[in-house]
Amino acid sequence: MFGLSELAIILIVAIAVIAVRKGPELARTAGKSARILKAEARAAKKGGPEPQVIQGEVLRPGTAAGTEQSHGTR
Repeated sequence: MFGLSELAIILIVAIAVIAVRKGPELARTAGKSARILKAEARAAKKGGPEPQVIQGEVLRPGTAAGTEQSHGTR
């Protein structure tokens, strides 16, 4: 049937196909995680209040989220 080398080649091809499809998503997720980790490390060095993390973005202490006021009717 199949030897070890044939199974290894099939496995490598399968991993390559999966990597092509999921690669950009994994890279994007890793980038967001690195950005959050960097912001947390910076805040820990300063010793001030911890920053709020919303959707991968950092709000500096003293700025409020949602400070925009809507003037429309409900």
